Amino acid sequence: MCRNEPESVEDAKKMHHITLSERLGLEDLLSLQVWKASLAELLGTAVLVFMIDTIVISSFESKTTTPNLVMSILIAITVAILLLATCPVSGGHINPVITFSAALVGLISLSRAAVYIFAQCVGGALGALALEAVVSSTIAQNFSLGACTLTIIAPGPQGPVVVGLETGQALWLEIFCTFVFLFASIWMAFDHRQAKALGLVLVLSIVGTVVGLLVFISTTVTATKGYSGAGMNPARCLGPAIIRGGHVWTGHWVFWVGPIIACMAFYLYTKIIPHQHFCGAEYKHDFFNILKALVSSDARK
Repeated sequence: MCRNEPESVEDAKKMHHITLSERLGLEDLLSLQVWKASLAELLGTAVLVFMIDTIVISSFESKTTTPNLVMSILIAITVAILLLATCPVSGGHINPVITFSAALVGLISLSRAAVYIFAQCVGGALGALALEAVVSSTIAQNFSLGACTLTIIAPGPQGPVVVGLETGQALWLEIFCTFVFLFASIWMAFDHRQAKALGLVLVLSIVGTVVGLLVFISTTVTATKGYSGAGMNPARCLGPAIIRGGHVWTGHWVFWVGPIIACMAFYLYTKIIPHQHFCGAEYKHDFFNILKALVSSDARK
């Protein structure tokens, strides 16, 4: 059971005297162990991008009557497997959304989160580059390497036209789907009680299943050509955008801003619920604790 208050006066004093640099985890920036762990995030994200984008392309290229369903099932399986592969080394993030949320609630430091997100973005680009190397130029052009897109340029009766989803709708979908992703699955991994009771395999399988369901929902509810569905993983969206460029960058900010807003909303949720349901308040890396340390340091000046 998580405890919500330090067990003794000594514990309280230790928490109070933690320096700002310790709360930020600045030592992680120079830690060889952290950078070694980030290698798993880099490789995991690279494989994730390569496999998911291949699934996206093959699902629609196969001309199946239900490409969204097939794609969602395969993505769910892929995510669960890769999380299991990377979890023992780095904690199994392979997604800036998970890393940023973990930093906000205090499970990891902001410095470690920065290293992980950097590795994930590099991995996303490498995965997209590997995919471009093995697919034909026609497929790479038609599907933009399975990139996260809001619109595409399609032939029209009077020349090329832009078709897709409005930016506002896409942003709301990104916020909603990312928040549900965190609330319905990642919360189980963050809460050590649930993670221990359910077991690692089941928890990560649930995470993969929720991702697959949200991909299916976001692509089905809009049914709009040109919109790739909720990204929920900025690094996965960034990789193909870097390699393909062009129209893929149109509205790309949505796939970053939406998840960031969702992560902040999820963090606020963890602060609002009764304390006995989550012990994040005692983590030295908790974002609220960092803000308090900043205020305290300013007050002493």
